[in-house]
Amino acid sequence: MSSENDSDQIDVTVLGGGLAGMGASIHLVRAGLRVLCIEEQAADTTPVGESLDWSAPELLRDLGLPMQKLIDDGFGTWKRHVTLQLADGSTTHYIPGEWLGQPPFNIELRTLHVDRVQLNSAIREIALRDGVRMLHDRVTEVETRGRRVVSVTTASGKRLRSPWFIDASGGSARLLPRAFNLPVSDYGPAKVAIWTYLAVAESVEGTTLHVEGDCPAYMDWVWEIPIHADQLSIGFVAPGETVKALRASGQTVDSILRVQLDRFPRFRDLLHSVPDITTRVASYRCRVHRHIFGSNWLVAGEAAAMVDPMTSNGVTAALRHASEAAALIAKYRHRSRLPWIAAAMYSRRVQDVARFFNCGIEKVIYDGPIRNRIGVRTAGDVYTIPAWSLNNVYARVSPCGVIGSLFFWLLLGTFRAAASLLHALCKFRQTPCEAAG
Repeated sequence: MSSENDSDQIDVTVLGGGLAGMGASIHLVRAGLRVLCIEEQAADTTPVGESLDWSAPELLRDLGLPMQKLIDDGFGTWKRHVTLQLADGSTTHYIPGEWLGQPPFNIELRTLHVDRVQLNSAIREIALRDGVRMLHDRVTEVETRGRRVVSVTTASGKRLRSPWFIDASGGSARLLPRAFNLPVSDYGPAKVAIWTYLAVAESVEGTTLHVEGDCPAYMDWVWEIPIHADQLSIGFVAPGETVKALRASGQTVDSILRVQLDRFPRFRDLLHSVPDITTRVASYRCRVHRHIFGSNWLVAGEAAAMVDPMTSNGVTAALRHASEAAALIAKYRHRSRLPWIAAAMYSRRVQDVARFFNCGIEKVIYDGPIRNRIGVRTAGDVYTIPAWSLNNVYARVSPCGVIGSLFFWLLLGTFRAAASLLHALCKFRQTPCEAAG
């Protein structure tokens, strides 16, 4: 590719080659547009988000990866439920209600755990097969004019222009949000995930979340996800300040993970049989940008909104953003700019869903007042019932217009308001023991 491309060579430039970037690129080329996807690395080294919610399989199927194919190709395992496991041995199982599988919803009540390296590779192969052009480079500059993106320049000196742009650069880069200084809301503290992969004789068909049951002021947790029949992904999530303090005390990343897993009987024998483990680390901050659109651009995936991984909604969010953003550009490709209302409703839906999940998980689960007052298992019910229900209804209704978008804004906003009110009430009435954790 020359140092500066002609604008008639590319219809859409997609910034980022993760799930949202690849998903958007595939939908766009299938709609007949010429797509260039700029991705710094050819492969993901530490992808997370291996436990999928119940809306993800349909979105993957639309890309050409139905559930049975993922199972048959060894990319995933069945996820039929989520189990909350307390340190004292008590458990609670969260299973989608059978009513969701009946008319008019007809939701598939099974979902998957996936090997993200294999899944991302399979989606990238589909993109290349369908005609997406890939450029392995890093965007270093975004040229703007008003609310319009004119071009992007890469580290190798290429200046790339196109009529349309989608930013799927991820939560760390956030190229267009930074370029346009988009307002942002943060939810909860910065967190750190430390995880590893262990071989097992057999695994269960579900995700397990391990937590302490002694009323911590702010909850950390351990995940157990069987990405293959004989391999577990096991990780620890805690606020960044907690991990920073442990590191300052002299603990290594490996020892932090071992100590935290040793709290739970499930992992003690398993860890003692493995003298050496290879750990991976990722830090993140759940945040939601506003006004993620301009005259010729949209933001998708974690560059638009980072959803806490406990929700298992990250893959769904990325693929949903990709589908909706691509549909908007494909619909208005012959215009010089996106209609303001259509783009604003896309932005509204992305914000509202991310706020709904992040507010719910922070107010009801992570922070202490509600959880310590009603118990972690009941708090799980308070969060998961509306979260699963509204997410699956969203998948079936597919609100794209003004009325549908505002209807979901009202539903999701009502839950957020109720969670905030309950949180304030429980915080006002909490005992000294609850407040201290």
